[in-house]
Amino acid sequence: MDIKREPILSIKDLKMNYGSKEVLKGINLEVIRGEIIGYIGPNGAGKSTTVKILLGIVGGYKGDIRIFGENIDGKSMEYKKRIGYVPETSEIYDNLTAGEYLSFIGEIYGLTEEEVDDKAQRLMALFEIKDAYHNRITSFSKGMKQKLLIIASLLHNPDILFLDEPLNGLDANSVMIFKEILAELAARGKTIFYSSHIMEVVEKISSRIILLNNGENVADGTFGELKEKNFDASLEEIFNQLTGFNQHKIIAEEFVRVLQGV
Repeated sequence: MDIKREPILSIKDLKMNYGSKEVLKGINLEVIRGEIIGYIGPNGAGKSTTVKILLGIVGGYKGDIRIFGENIDGKSMEYKKRIGYVPETSEIYDNLTAGEYLSFIGEIYGLTEEEVDDKAQRLMALFEIKDAYHNRITSFSKGMKQKLLIIASLLHNPDILFLDEPLNGLDANSVMIFKEILAELAARGKTIFYSSHIMEVVEKISSRIILLNNGENVADGTFGELKEKNFDASLEEIFNQLTGFNQHKIIAEEFVRVLQGV
C-alpha cells in the first residue's frame, strides 16, 4: 500500500444515542495520512461527540472505528499515545508553572524529564513565551494559555491532531505561525482534524472539508469540489445552504431594531 494513501482513520456506520436523542445517525468516513480535515457543523450536529468517541472519552456507540488499523473498542490504549488534542475549553492546572505542566503532560506520553525540558523551552521560545517557563499558569493571559495548550498537544509528536477552535486568544502573528505549523505537519504525514466556526480559516487551511448536520455527513470534499456543487459559493454560504440556516440577516435586523427601541 502507498503510505501516502494509507487510511489512518476509518469510521463505519457510527451511531450514538444520548437516551432517546439520536446524536450520530450512521457516520462513514475514511481519512488518509497527511490530510487536514475541516470538521464543521452547527452546534449539536455531532462534531464534539464524534471527536470524543475517537479520543476514547465517550463510549456506548455503535459501529466500527479503526485508528492506525486498530479497533479502538478493544482494550489496547496504545493508539492514544499517537494522538494530540486541543479542546475548545480546557482546565489547566493553574497552580503549576508552565514547565511543571508540560513535564506532567510529557511524562504521561513516555517522554523523559530531560526531553520535555528541552522541547518545551524551545517550543515556548518559538511562541515567544519562554520567559514565562517558570511562571505559574494562573498569571498567563488567555493567548499564553492557548499557546501552552497547543505545545502540550504536540509535545510527543503525535500522528493525529484534533483541534477544536485552536486559535482562541491568539494574536495575528501567532495565528500565521500556527497555520504554517499545520501545513508543515501535514506535509510530513501528520493528520489533522480542525473544528471551527470561523469559516474563512477552515476554507483556507483544509485539504478536505466534512460538514455534519443533524448527526449526518452532508458534505465531504475539497473546498473546490464543494464550490462546484454549490454554485461557486463561499464556505459560509455553502454551510448555510446545507444546514438550512437562512435567517441571519432577518435576525440581525431585528436585533438592531430592539437595541434602538423600535
